[in-house]
Amino acid sequence: MPEHTPHPFAEHLRAYLAHQRWFAGKGRDFEVTGRRVFPWLSGAGVEPAVRIELADIAYDDDAEPETYQVPTAYYTRPQEHLSHALIGTGAEASLGAVFAYDAMHDRDATSHLLRGVLEERTLDGLRFHYAGGIDRDFDAPALLMTGEQSNTSLAYGDVAILKLFRKIAAGRNPDIEVHRALTTAGVEHIAELHGWVEASWETGQAATAHADLAMLQRFLRTATDGWTIALTSVRDLYAEADLHANEVGGDFAGESHRLGAAVADIHRHLGEIFGTRQWVAEDLRAGAARMQQRLDVAVDSVPDLEPYAAGLRRTFDDLAGLTEPVLVQRVHGDLHLGQTLRTVRGWKIIDFEGEPAKPLVEREAFDVPLRDVAGMLRSFDYAAANLLTDHPGNSQIAYRAREWAQRNRKAFTAGYAEAGDVDPAEQAVLMRAYETDKAIYEVLYEARNRPTWLEIPMAAVRRLSGADEQEVET
Repeated sequence: MPEHTPHPFAEHLRAYLAHQRWFAGKGRDFEVTGRRVFPWLSGAGVEPAVRIELADIAYDDDAEPETYQVPTAYYTRPQEHLSHALIGTGAEASLGAVFAYDAMHDRDATSHLLRGVLEERTLDGLRFHYAGGIDRDFDAPALLMTGEQSNTSLAYGDVAILKLFRKIAAGRNPDIEVHRALTTAGVEHIAELHGWVEASWETGQAATAHADLAMLQRFLRTATDGWTIALTSVRDLYAEADLHANEVGGDFAGESHRLGAAVADIHRHLGEIFGTRQWVAEDLRAGAARMQQRLDVAVDSVPDLEPYAAGLRRTFDDLAGLTEPVLVQRVHGDLHLGQTLRTVRGWKIIDFEGEPAKPLVEREAFDVPLRDVAGMLRSFDYAAANLLTDHPGNSQIAYRAREWAQRNRKAFTAGYAEAGDVDPAEQAVLMRAYETDKAIYEVLYEARNRPTWLEIPMAAVRRLSGADEQEVET
């Protein structure tokens, strides 16, 4: 099995990682402390020489170390078309002087990943799994997909997509686990799983670690993501500022209703497959305490939250005061419009990985299904508001944006209620708490990454804290 060894391109790789969207350590001081390399995926003497490599990262602020996957393609000469993906140059054992590139940008290199799955290859420390649903003789060049933030995806023609997980955690990746279960159950609102890749290695403590590296699933050739469709609807509304949301040709409410029904169907299947439990009063108090802690962290980092903190805490106090048991189960964990695809066969839900920044144990933990509903409601607010920066001071446009969000929030929850067992409109305390928790997360995220977007979650904070109501009364 692969051993942990010093990284010969450590400084080069450090500089490369610092500029990658999928690397969560940007802006922090870190070092590449070593790597694990797996057997060559390419044949002997074939160029590029391709293999999967895992790089270990240590941070100077005493944060937990992390492991990132960087499949690497080695050439004996520079490749101008891959200059943007150059990791570094130097000497590599058994190859001599080489130019090392991120293999996910190299069509000649990424073909080995597809063949590995379809041929169910087994190498030292690597195992490729084939789950069916695609012709084993299929072959097509890979196209690197844009827009990914925490992973990297490749499209093989219009047949399959391979998602490569960049940040690696020991254990089964929830995206594979959930897609495999839902595919086996024949659930219609997902993209079918075709296969996956897993790795194993010795930890140095007489134990073996296992981790998932990638998954191959069906390409939805007619799909458009929900975020894009929603933004088109909002633009149509802005272009007809004297009309109401239900009067514009691009009204999204019907799609929101169908999307709510699709999410309810997914939740029903997740409950049937993985089981359900109940949170009693003690569990609800513990959940409320975790939300309070996240609020405390956010207030310390974003002082603009302080005037609204008392109102937000009352929301969590209300959650802690619930005494009736609440059903919990596996959930999506990071649901928003960007995690949905509209196809000719209806809505599909994607990316069941949860929030990649969270530890695996948290991402696969049971939670209230309304957490996903709250995430989608926040996404409607974002879709309505993110174009307002193009119309500063236009009160009529701002009013229409709020109307659009309210209309689609209501349609989504109605669709969810009709197709499921729970009506979000009848769960005011839970919904308010989960939406508040999500808005606080968004404030912290925007403050750190997109300050120009900070007003979007801050508007929700004012509403959820009751500050808007107090201003009206005053």
